[in-house]
Amino acid sequence: MATLGRMKHGASSLSMIRSDKGIGFFGKQYTGIRGYASRAAFVTPPYQKLVEKLERVRKIFPNEKLTLAEKVLYAHLTNPEESFSGVSPSQIRGSLYLKLNPDRVAMQDASAQMALLQFMTCGLDRTLIPSSIHCDHLIVGHRGANSDIPDSIANNKEIFDFLQSAAKRYGIQFWGPGSGIIHQIVLENYAAPGGMMLGTDSHTPNAGGLGTVAIGVGGADAVDAMTNTPWELKAPKVIGVHLKGALSGWATPKDLILHLAGKLTVRGGTGHIIEYFGPGVESLSCTGMATVCNMGAEVGATTSLFPYTESMKRYLEATHRAEVANAAANVHQQHNYLAADAGAKYDEIVEVNLSELTPSFNGPFTPDLNTPLEKFSKAIETNNWPKKVSAGLIGSCTNSSYQDMSTVVDVVEQATKAGLKPQVPFLVTPGSEQIRATIERDGITKRLEDAGAVVLANACGPCIGMWKRDDKVSTEEPNAILTSFNRNFRSRNDGNPSTMNFLTSPVIVAAKIFSSDLAFDPARDVLQTPDGKPFKFTPPTGIELPPSGFTAGDTSYIPDLNPEPQPETEVTIDPKSTRLEALKPFDAYKGGEMDNLKVAIKVKGKCTTDHISAAGKWLKYKGHLSNICNNTLIGAVNAATGEVNVAYDKGEGMSIPELMWRWNSKGQPWLVVAEHNYGEGSAREHAALQPRALNGRIILTKSFARIHETNLKKQGILPLNFANEADYDKIDAEDKVSTRGITGLLNGALDEPITLIVTKQDGSTVEIPCKHTMSKDQVEFFRAGSALNLIREKARVGGGERNILDSIKRQPGHYADVSLYNQHFIVTEGDQLSLPFLAKGLEVGDTIRFDKVTRLGSRDYTIVGKPYIDISNHTIEATVLSLPKSALSVRVKHKRRHRHDRVMKHKQTYTVLRINKLIIH
Repeated sequence: MATLGRMKHGASSLSMIRSDKGIGFFGKQYTGIRGYASRAAFVTPPYQKLVEKLERVRKIFPNEKLTLAEKVLYAHLTNPEESFSGVSPSQIRGSLYLKLNPDRVAMQDASAQMALLQFMTCGLDRTLIPSSIHCDHLIVGHRGANSDIPDSIANNKEIFDFLQSAAKRYGIQFWGPGSGIIHQIVLENYAAPGGMMLGTDSHTPNAGGLGTVAIGVGGADAVDAMTNTPWELKAPKVIGVHLKGALSGWATPKDLILHLAGKLTVRGGTGHIIEYFGPGVESLSCTGMATVCNMGAEVGATTSLFPYTESMKRYLEATHRAEVANAAANVHQQHNYLAADAGAKYDEIVEVNLSELTPSFNGPFTPDLNTPLEKFSKAIETNNWPKKVSAGLIGSCTNSSYQDMSTVVDVVEQATKAGLKPQVPFLVTPGSEQIRATIERDGITKRLEDAGAVVLANACGPCIGMWKRDDKVSTEEPNAILTSFNRNFRSRNDGNPSTMNFLTSPVIVAAKIFSSDLAFDPARDVLQTPDGKPFKFTPPTGIELPPSGFTAGDTSYIPDLNPEPQPETEVTIDPKSTRLEALKPFDAYKGGEMDNLKVAIKVKGKCTTDHISAAGKWLKYKGHLSNICNNTLIGAVNAATGEVNVAYDKGEGMSIPELMWRWNSKGQPWLVVAEHNYGEGSAREHAALQPRALNGRIILTKSFARIHETNLKKQGILPLNFANEADYDKIDAEDKVSTRGITGLLNGALDEPITLIVTKQDGSTVEIPCKHTMSKDQVEFFRAGSALNLIREKARVGGGERNILDSIKRQPGHYADVSLYNQHFIVTEGDQLSLPFLAKGLEVGDTIRFDKVTRLGSRDYTIVGKPYIDISNHTIEATVLSLPKSALSVRVKHKRRHRHDRVMKHKQTYTVLRINKLIIH
């Protein structure tokens, strides 16, 4: 099914559906919208539509108590009846694939390149749901915003120009370099309770702090959403985190998620949504909850979610979205949409008493190694970690709120008033232009800079490896940094494999920079001031929201709320470019079994997306698939030799990408063998694209990280798990492999295992049974060669619809003379309709939907005239342009057949509409 057009004048919440009594109206989206001017019309979830979907689910499962996560997911189902046909509630979580329609898409600049390159091949003239691009990943943190932003713009001009022109052509909101980090901008502008969005970054769940089901995905998934293709997700299980008590002392929301990461580990949330509930929830700020949801990615969770709270309401009002807060409060009061049902069951419950939490550190090299502050000194000795701190960094998408910054400045001023100065470099990253401008106005920035802090650009910077260090630390000897970031894999922040990143809260970083001793405990230890007096920090306090409100700062960053596509905009890619490369479709699968694969590399230990497709200096090649292929698996450890980035071909050693390029040139397909949680970390689509481009066909592991497994499927690679983990020891690099079971899979045998027949180098063979999680639709991705190939084909099939809409637009004045006579629509010209149906409560600017209306009375529902649409099953989504007018019913007598026909001109008559979207089924 393809779609045309975009909604121009409001959210898509108001529905018209066929019923036994005719077409019934389901109400307005929410109170407060009048006309087209309201900002809320573009950012409020379509609550009425969502509630109506949820009611359909409740009719299917009338006695089922739903978690909040289930409510929001089920409310976004494409077709609840189709999804749950013949299914019991116990068969859903962890098993059933859900087809969903998210409300919006957000892309960061590194991943947006490939997402747009893929979207451009689909043949559409616009994105079909609201989408945005955020330039935050390509800005290097070095000397400060005033120099770093111009330098980064100059170094990435080709990329930024490409993104901006593509955004202009396809009607995408563009947030330029310096505007802020994607997740902070989403929280400030787009996130809303009970909505659903996809983002091309693993920390998209940050928006769960505002009650949004926000899921990190690869670019191919984003293209699904942008083309209005139902997005598929295996129904997650739900971990309930029961919160009681309240934070006190030095404890912050960051310590909650650090604590949970230690309990759940980096694999404990895989295949789950983490849902918080209980009395402790109300004690947390909205931005504090966002921090917790942000780092849920570090335990592999699909996303994390909080119920609606007063702090969300306060944050929405402070960020100029009071209408959204009112709409959320209304739908929650009427339908209990924004909290779990009483008695809802969780797959696992974790109890946390916030009153008992203390600060802690997670790391190094993994975000789940948790050490409480009071035990950190001993851990340093036990593990022989560095004794000194080399740098302290706060901010990033995880901790850059006004509350974070105001609490940090409290700590810093305690020390500076005592005469203390930072003993190590101290870097601060505001999350957005709004945060930067507000903390500057309120004097926070000056107080930080007076204390020696370097305030970096509103961008990711050091958190993702875009950090130019000047302190010349050795790559041979370990050094320790303290950050309030979210991820700390080896070499991630500065490219130095010897740098140990200990994740902690912003206030602990701020306090510990005043002593270079890594073991210093600001909650208990005493420092000596320059005049010899003892100094001890007191627990800091912060301000949840700025007393004078937020200020927007440089408003030139803010895009139009609803940008119209400008198809005349030229989006060019220089064939000689080293940064951008047009995509070529992957070949479709030829059918049958695979009988000529070879094992390229057997990986030992942790293999994250940073190992598979490193970031840092490689970010500049995100739009050039051939060039970025040169970093494929360069961080992987060879299980046979212990070497990093070394593979062998008949005894000849070379880098892993060199081997893959060699085999690809010979037409030799290959597979990778790996251990647990393969693909953990960033939602880095390139970690799947690159192996596919180099002729990789299977990845065989003990287990996968969720996003990466999905990304592999989208690119036409078959992800397999060992049925018996011990079989990992039975297969080695350069073994030859054939398959048994793929033919059955292609024929719909989803439950049958796939077996690998492995021929060892001595000629012996061993059979390895494997499991997979392929759905029916994902098998079609594999058959077609990639999900994008399928989307492109659907767009091609839907070309007739676009032609129809184009012909409508060519009509003079875009107006229509439409009447209903004997149950037939007669459209004589244009794209406006007058519909004589009783529809109470409609307002100008509301959006209504006629869904699959095929019959009215005894005759078919057809549209004839200019243009002529000879299809009887379609959906119209349209905007109300004017209110009804009164008219009389007219009775006409026909001599033929001696009968009376009634031409209805209802007293509640013509509601005038403009077609926004035409869907032909």
